[in-house]
Amino acid sequence: MKEVIEEAVKLSKEGQPCVLATVVRTKGSTPQKAGAMLLVREDGTGVGTLGGGCVEGDIWFAAKEILRQHGGPEFKDYYLNEDIAARDGLVCGGTMYFYLEPLWEPEDFSSIGSELMAAYEGGDAVGLATVVNVPEGADNLGAKLLLRLDGSVLGTLGDTELDEKAIEVARKVAEVGNTESFTTDTGAEIFVEGFTTPPTLVMVGGGHVGKATADLAQSLGYRVYVVDDRPEFCNRERFPDAEQLVVAPYGSWADQVSLNVNSFVVVATRGHRFDDMALESALGTKARYIGLLGSRRKTIMIYRRLIEQGTPVDRLREVHAPIGLDIGGLTPEELAVSIMSEIIMVRRGGKGGPMGMDEWFIERAANIAERTVEV
Repeated sequence: MKEVIEEAVKLSKEGQPCVLATVVRTKGSTPQKAGAMLLVREDGTGVGTLGGGCVEGDIWFAAKEILRQHGGPEFKDYYLNEDIAARDGLVCGGTMYFYLEPLWEPEDFSSIGSELMAAYEGGDAVGLATVVNVPEGADNLGAKLLLRLDGSVLGTLGDTELDEKAIEVARKVAEVGNTESFTTDTGAEIFVEGFTTPPTLVMVGGGHVGKATADLAQSLGYRVYVVDDRPEFCNRERFPDAEQLVVAPYGSWADQVSLNVNSFVVVATRGHRFDDMALESALGTKARYIGLLGSRRKTIMIYRRLIEQGTPVDRLREVHAPIGLDIGGLTPEELAVSIMSEIIMVRRGGKGGPMGMDEWFIERAANIAERTVEV
């Protein structure tokens, strides 16, 4: 939600009030997950989304009421029953929990927000902990603590023990841009979110599969770097939306890019010996995911040489090879879907299996339909 944070920083610096609404927790099936944001300006316009429909409409109204009444922060829950879901075309059966934070003065957000934007734009990742719900009588609702990678902090949640717990969680989520919530013994709820660069796909190999994969990744919101040792396959005409184009030998491409743990490397060059060098170079990066396109036979040959040269076997176990989910893809475009599906699975913590309902759900639908007919 870079555009939301960017607008919040801008408005704070200009002294224009706004309300920042954030999904801090969900249960069941919901249209958005934790971390989704909506910023509502004083004139009623907004940036971002909480999933649309009546959910967003109600939170939008609540935000405008806070602005109208000059109110304080609020924690809200919203149950999506089947009637609401059917009316708005949403999935049903879930509960969403929101934190609405009014930003009245420049100091309310500008300093922290500037650090969040720096992380988005390539600086060190940061973790931000916020007290989003408190028991009656507590006075630290909205307290914030920002953790930097060097271990320094900005702000406090109001209690040393609580700060230490928040720092521990922030270290886990910062570099991968995840979110996590925890509740204290007193019933206070802390929402912790990591802020870092958008996910980056490094496409090593600009051939047919590389082109299809880079294009798909771009449409999914990934920054795309393309690496190839041939200028005719790595140029702005072929990859107009790539953030970085690297024409370099496959054995040393990683020396020319800066990758963090929110990076995903796909090796798909034009031949076995180039894949060999490209993978070896990738293994020296911090990338969260490294995948190798090709057959099992080719993979074994590459692994054998790397092991002989001293690459630890445990490091090779971390490589996704052959790359992708087994969807039967054949064309470059189908292979790109397989590759990006696996990357999304790794990034989001999915399982990669079919999402079909088991027999219990089908029987439930049949029983409900039968009772409806009888009525």
